[in-house]
Amino acid sequence: MASSEDKTGVFNLRDLSGGKRCCDCEGTGQLRIDSDNITEDFRVERQVVLTECNACFGTGFVPAG
Repeated sequence: MASSEDKTGVFNLRDLSGGKRCCDCEGTGQLRIDSDNITEDFRVERQVVLTECNACFGTGFVPAG
């Protein structure tokens, strides 16, 4: 059973303050990779792949250290 925090979108304010925004993902926590694939019919399929940023581990902020 999910906790009530999951349903209401409760977050920790300390996560938003302090720390420098990640330069790799510009603070979003996600990386966008644009990809073009050519099919057998010579059609171009464009895809956008979203993945978690490895530099900030999806938080959007650079870890202190």
